[in-house]
Amino acid sequence: MTAKVTFDQERCKGCELCTAVCPKHIVVIDQDTINSKGYHPATVSDMSQCIACASCARMCPDSVITVEKE
Repeated sequence: MTAKVTFDQERCKGCELCTAVCPKHIVVIDQDTINSKGYHPATVSDMSQCIACASCARMCPDSVITVEKE
């Protein structure tokens, strides 16, 4: 099984709630990207480590995270 996590980076406000709940510690704030609202959005640092638990998606207050199992 492989996982795919996508973030609606334009809607992400970088609140870091998703980074706190990731059991693999692979959801991080992308310091190299700034969206149109001026926030650093979240991203996954190593997709191969993702276990598709969807903790990040459940925690997100703005529903900007999609987790898919392939």
